[in-house]
Formats: sequence, structure tokens, C-alpha cells
Amino acid sequence: MPAPEPAVLCIGEVLWDSLPTGLSLGGAPLNVACHLRALGVPAAMASRVGADALGDGAIQEMAGRGIDTALVQVDPLRPTGLVRVNVDDPRHPTYEIVEPAAWDAIELTEQLLRRADAAPFLVFGSLAQRHEITRATIARLLHARGLKVFDVNLRAPHLDPAAVGRCLHAADVVKLNHDELRQLASWFGLPSGERAAASALAQAFDCRTVCVTRGCDGAAMWRDGAWTEHAGFDVEVVDTVGAGDAFLAAVLSGLLARSDDYALLERANLLGAYVASQAGAVPAHDAEAMARIAGVTR
Repeated sequence: MPAPEPAVLCIGEVLWDSLPTGLSLGGAPLNVACHLRALGVPAAMASRVGADALGDGAIQEMAGRGIDTALVQVDPLRPTGLVRVNVDDPRHPTYEIVEPAAWDAIELTEQLLRRADAAPFLVFGSLAQRHEITRATIARLLHARGLKVFDVNLRAPHLDPAAVGRCLHAADVVKLNHDELRQLASWFGLPSGERAAASALAQAFDCRTVCVTRGCDGAAMWRDGAWTEHAGFDVEVVDTVGAGDAFLAAVLSGLLARSDDYALLERANLLGAYVASQAGAVPAHDAEAMARIAGVTR
């Protein structure tokens, strides 16, 4: 029997999004893991939750979605993460990230080091590095053998250009939105214009792939010197929470499958558009609904 396929390792925040519809399990790296599993890609989550009911619920829900939770630590003091999400403007939700949170204290363990070394991709973001313990753990894991995937995911007031720069230097794949690209252009002296800025970012930090999401206008990708664009899909937006995470999961699935750039970008835009048409960050994948979205021309 062949050995099981190594899991993509996602590290960072596990939290509950408090939405008008109630509590929904979230956190950008966890959303990526959930969508990877729904796409048939093995995924493991490295994080930390509180010794509380929300922590128990998070572990149970992750396991129910097929995510490997062996690397989810339990903190005896800090509570499980919580974010209050305002979706009065469904295309531009705002977030109140409650502190303290257990995911600020992910500890480095030998098991975590071994799993990171075996993973084809290590997915990480900037938000989880707002405090020293998790920041130091992620910094050590960035020496692992697999490809490093940096989801920029800027969230005020946790904006640290130096930390973002360190992550960019470690990254092979970078995903960010058009507003974040403009912010990075300001911080790092990149040229104006999306294509020029993405190309300069890739060259300055030695990144093979840079994906730029444009909300309802689709996305673009700089990959090994080639520039690819996709205009996206028209949907009635319920909320955009998790749409970028779904996009990233589809990109990684496409990279693992060695898809061509346009097909990869089209599939990623389709999944992101579908998630934006649903409530919450990780709705169950509905192939029929996505086929209907794909059948609508812009």
C-alpha cells in the first residue's frame, strides 16, 4: 500500500467569527485548511485553543471536516480566539480581534517541526505573528523543506512592515489583495500599477508566485515571469468573509495538480466567488451551485 500523501500544514489562528447569523469557526489558515480538505487535499492545522467550550467545539468541528488536529494545542490560561465581524457592507467586512487569544502562544514542538518538514506547503500569515511566542514558532518553521505560502492578510492595528518583509523573504508563494499590494508598494518602494508592483515584489523577495485578488473583479497571478488574469464571476454577495482563503486553497490545489496558470486562476476565482455568495467563511462546497456560477458570463 502506498504511503499516505503528506498533509499541507496550515499554521496560525483558530477562532470563532461572531457574525449576525451566529458563531462560525474561522481564522484565515483554518479556512484554507477546510477548503483544501473539501477539494480532496490532505490538510493539518497547527494552532492553539483554550481549555474551554469554544476550544472543544473548534477541535470537534475541525475533525468533523477531516482536518488533522494532532497539532492543535490546548492552552490552560488563554481563551479560544474570538473575532467580532461587522458585515453591514458585505463586500468590505470589518473585524474586531479580541485579545488575549490562545493562538498567540503556539509552542514549538518536535512533532510540529517534523510535520512541517514533511509538508508540501506550509501556509502562514501575518496576523498570527502579532505576539512573540507564535511569531518565534513560525520563524523557526520557515526553515522547513516544503514551499512556504504567505497569506499577507493585513489587519489593523497589527501592521508591522519589518515582520511582513521577513515573511516575504521566506515565501515561495504570496497571496494578497489589491489594497494590500498598494500598502506593500508604499512600504517597500514598489512601482505603481498592479502588474509592475507584483513583478517587482516577486523579484525583490525572490518569490516564484504572487497572486493578487481583486474582489468582484477577479484576480491576477505572476508566476515564474508570466502574468495571467481572470475577470472573475458575477454573484450576489452575501459576505466576503473567507473568499480569499477559498481562493488560496484552490490555488494550492492547482499547484499540486500542476494545472496550467489560467485554469488554476479560473478555478480559484470560481471557489472564491461561490464562498462570497454564501454566509460564513467555510460553507459546504456545492458543485451544482458552482456550475451555475461558472455558466454566467461577465
